[in-house]
Amino acid sequence: MNILNDRQPVPIYSLEPDEATANKQFKVYQYEGDLPNQAELLIPHRKDHYLFVFIRRAGTRQWIDMTPYVLQDNTIYFSAPGDLIVKEEFRQLWSTGIAFTKEFLAVQENAALSKLPIIQNPHRGHELRLSMVDIDFVEDMLGKIATEYRRPNEWQQRMLTAYLTVLLTYLSRLYTEQFDNKPLSTDKLLLTSYQAKIDEHFRALHQVSEYASLLNVSAGYLSEVVKAQSGKSAMTHIHERLVLEARRLLFHTQQPLKEIAFDLGFSDASYFNRFFKRETGITPAEYRASIREMYQ
Repeated sequence: MNILNDRQPVPIYSLEPDEATANKQFKVYQYEGDLPNQAELLIPHRKDHYLFVFIRRAGTRQWIDMTPYVLQDNTIYFSAPGDLIVKEEFRQLWSTGIAFTKEFLAVQENAALSKLPIIQNPHRGHELRLSMVDIDFVEDMLGKIATEYRRPNEWQQRMLTAYLTVLLTYLSRLYTEQFDNKPLSTDKLLLTSYQAKIDEHFRALHQVSEYASLLNVSAGYLSEVVKAQSGKSAMTHIHERLVLEARRLLFHTQQPLKEIAFDLGFSDASYFNRFFKRETGITPAEYRASIREMYQ
């Protein structure tokens, strides 16, 4: 697996519109065996958009946030802006993918989509297993989306939103069945919103009170609900998100520890070093050396 050297920032790839549609916020991908030469995907990278791919047939492996996935037939794989991704190789692939940006979700008629579990992804999953019934449904919806995508007209945006709403709602039901079959209560929704805010602001905001202000609740109430719903303190969620991002960069890049510390909002590298060791039991340098050795 390739890693980035200490002079390479993690590249962020934008959604490239098709020439035929010129849609900069939504795109449909279809591969029937052959793949374009995309060598840039063989190095660790991020995307600035959401990506859902239905794999019909494959066999290669990719990494999403340090977790290796051998791509399985008839399976959904999904990622969000900020996830760190790297493919190990290119092989023939039979798949259909849909990609859309945060701006697409920000449009008023799409706003409800951003609250779906498959979008918020509280369990940080990236693989969704499908039954035969699920496969038929997903194939049908992707076919409708692909057909509408190829026919630009004044109704296209509304039709894409309608079909995508049905598809993502269906996948959200599968997501909750696979990862968590409990319905979301008001307190659970607050926990999910808290986790989403951490994802947005963890580099700059390191205090529970700062997130409480964003969520328009008191820090005491937020701490109480988060602890009751997750079994972990509100501060632990912030620390775990910082550790996740630190591990991403330590694993996939050669970025110096000082730069990683500053990127994560720490005032100096020694403070970051103590924080990481307190949270994981080893120093950042020790983690980098051990994880690299494990996957040689």
